[in-house]
Amino acid sequence: MPDYTPPLRDYNFILHEALKIHDETQIGGYDELTPDFTGAVFEEAGKIASEVLAPLNAIGDLEGCTLENGVVRTPKGFAEAFNLLREGGWPSLECDPDYGGQGMPALMNVCVGTMQSAANMAFMMYSGLTHGAYSALHRHGTEDQKATYLPKLVSGEWTGTMNLTEPHCGTDLGLLRTKAQPQGDGSYKIAGSKIFISSGEHDLTENIIHLVLARIEGAPQGVKGISLFVVPKFLVNEDGSLGARNGVQCSKIEHKMGIHGNATCSMDYDNATGWLVGEEHKGLKAMFTMMNEARLLVGMQGLAVASGAYQAASDYARERLQGRAVTGTENPDGPADPLIVHADVRRLLLDQKSFVDGGRGMLCWVAMLLDAEHRHEDPAMREKATDMVALLTPVVKGFLTEEGYRLAGQAQQVFGGHGYIEDTGMSQFVRDVRITMIYEGATGVQALDLVGRKLPQKMGQPIMTFFEYVKGYIKANEDDLTLAKHFLEPLKKASKDLQAAAMFFMQAGMKNPNAALAGSVDFLHLFGLVCMGLSWTKMAKAASVALREGEGDAAYYEAKLATGRYYMSRVLPETGLRLARIETGAEPVMDLPAEAF
Repeated sequence: MPDYTPPLRDYNFILHEALKIHDETQIGGYDELTPDFTGAVFEEAGKIASEVLAPLNAIGDLEGCTLENGVVRTPKGFAEAFNLLREGGWPSLECDPDYGGQGMPALMNVCVGTMQSAANMAFMMYSGLTHGAYSALHRHGTEDQKATYLPKLVSGEWTGTMNLTEPHCGTDLGLLRTKAQPQGDGSYKIAGSKIFISSGEHDLTENIIHLVLARIEGAPQGVKGISLFVVPKFLVNEDGSLGARNGVQCSKIEHKMGIHGNATCSMDYDNATGWLVGEEHKGLKAMFTMMNEARLLVGMQGLAVASGAYQAASDYARERLQGRAVTGTENPDGPADPLIVHADVRRLLLDQKSFVDGGRGMLCWVAMLLDAEHRHEDPAMREKATDMVALLTPVVKGFLTEEGYRLAGQAQQVFGGHGYIEDTGMSQFVRDVRITMIYEGATGVQALDLVGRKLPQKMGQPIMTFFEYVKGYIKANEDDLTLAKHFLEPLKKASKDLQAAAMFFMQAGMKNPNAALAGSVDFLHLFGLVCMGLSWTKMAKAASVALREGEGDAAYYEAKLATGRYYMSRVLPETGLRLARIETGAEPVMDLPAEAF
């Protein structure tokens, strides 16, 4: 099965050379992110990823989870690995020190999470969802709720879940039927069924804290009548000890295409005791704190799995002997040349490498915006960062997962027939990453959110802020001749394609909403391509500066520039195709009658 090598050099390059986080002194905590500090954290995180989590990836896929008498057993080795993460304080990395957390910036958590998810996505879902539950309670919970649940969630002694979906409703939560009946003492009795609950039941911790959407008796219909409740698996006594088992049970675990190591559960709430989180009928507002965080996490998963698949494909292409180079033998002492000599194999690998390397830069930049939203000294900058994070969240989720799946498939293709055999592990990468395009809002939902909500938000101010940022970056670097032809000019053209698409939506979409919605997924991809192009331009600048100064590993920087040139010349021009599709409007999509399908 594939090994995993953490990309420590890449994170050092992105953080300290391309993004220059040490210059962001107005973001709280960034003054402590020295190369020595981040390097030490990433080295330890990478060691766990490569030595502990990666070896469990195939085991989790093969064994899966089992349900026996309401108890879910996780695959062999998962409990020991979870204890190791807990003992090392990894679940607490980004959490509030008031509740036992280490208080590091989100940027650190994203880098660590990407490495560890690349090694074992299914395993890392147990702690990933816990962080989302922590965030929702931290922002919307009462002081008693925070005191009761947050320290244990932060330490990893307990885990958390998010319960939205029901058998009859997924995206359309207005159809939700789970009921909450007030008990007169501040508690509620929760009754109903939820499905597709990741980490809903397991044997890794002694308690699981469920955040459940339900409708209080007499509440308005639709989404305006939904409330959020905290429902623990075991009730918690006043002294913090565990009390009686609550009325919540796992009735089924799903047999899925992938992520077999994570328990995807059907949960039955039989008059379970729960407590309101936030205001009555404002449950979606509270839940979206968790949901938006989860969407960024899922985008990270798409990138992470693609990076693991790429590593395996790259190793295989250098080792596997197959055919001869068309330009002449390159391995005269062997019966054939390695796959890497063939132009189309190199195309497959460069598609993957340019996405993986550029995606890390893009994700780290968005994580910096997330930190600026919460930690920047200037309130105006916090507001601007908040707008940008909201705008970019559906792009990160939709683009990185769609491309992550496509490129994991390309990694499998490098293996040829062996990629279709389970022993190589390539099938698992493809099967695992496929869910990222679906859960936490499928790609179409992200595209609708982007075009229907985020694009017109504040009269279009966030998207204009993005355009001004790109324009300003190009203007500030236009005298750099090493960047101009291969990076700045392609980025400028791609940005103009994005602006033209946005303008089309504003003009045509006002008259015919389907004209905008028919092109929404293309717009999401177009936006993602531009963000990736911006990321590559920043990295190219850092690499070219390092080469001019003659410091560091010249071969590393040359490889970065070559990979970046590939992306800008071979991948980024796709923005033109996406724009052309968008400008066809609604007719090609809507003309065919429903009965003709």
